[in-house]
Amino acid sequence: MTVAIIDYGSGNLRSAAKAFERAIAEAGLGLDVIVTGKAGDLNKATHIVLPGVGAFADCRRGLRDLAGMEDTLSDQVIGAGKPFLGICVGMQLMADIGREHVNTPGFGWIPGDVVALTATAASLKIPHMGWNELNIKAPPHPFFDGIGDGAHVYFVHSYGLVPTDPSHILASVEYGGPVVVAVGRDNLLGTQFHPEKSQAVGLRLITNFLKWRP
Repeated sequence: MTVAIIDYGSGNLRSAAKAFERAIAEAGLGLDVIVTGKAGDLNKATHIVLPGVGAFADCRRGLRDLAGMEDTLSDQVIGAGKPFLGICVGMQLMADIGREHVNTPGFGWIPGDVVALTATAASLKIPHMGWNELNIKAPPHPFFDGIGDGAHVYFVHSYGLVPTDPSHILASVEYGGPVVVAVGRDNLLGTQFHPEKSQAVGLRLITNFLKWRP
């Protein structure tokens, strides 16, 4: 059983891999972790993780430049139903469209747009950077097993996904109003925050994802 973390030139992949390896070791899950840019590796994986840092269009382009990756990703996640976790821009790519600088099509897995955050008070800076408190939608998704409202997670972002269907929203934070920070449906999960940088809470969320059987 293997966790495939997709390497398309975006994101702190070493940090993500180390966090997954630590969560696996502490929970005794017996999974291997690979960081890969090869589409064929997704066929052998049991879990797929798509991290991402930077501009939406650049991340989409980087993914498209990997031979066969987009088609294989869709086949394995949507077709085969493998558990999928998108992190930061990896979550945003699940939307219909990203509106960062230019309009760029997303995967269309979670209907909605990725739009700029707006600072509604002088004290609120963009990007939204640092720790913030989760507001977990009830009833909580299994991803949040053992995680309560107010748990702190780590952010670095200027844009966010606004889902069309409220049922796809799993958690939010307050930052001049509610900001969607976790989405999901079926075998899909996405976090705007970085579990790999969120210390004990992040490790628990990673463990929950790996134990999840959608």
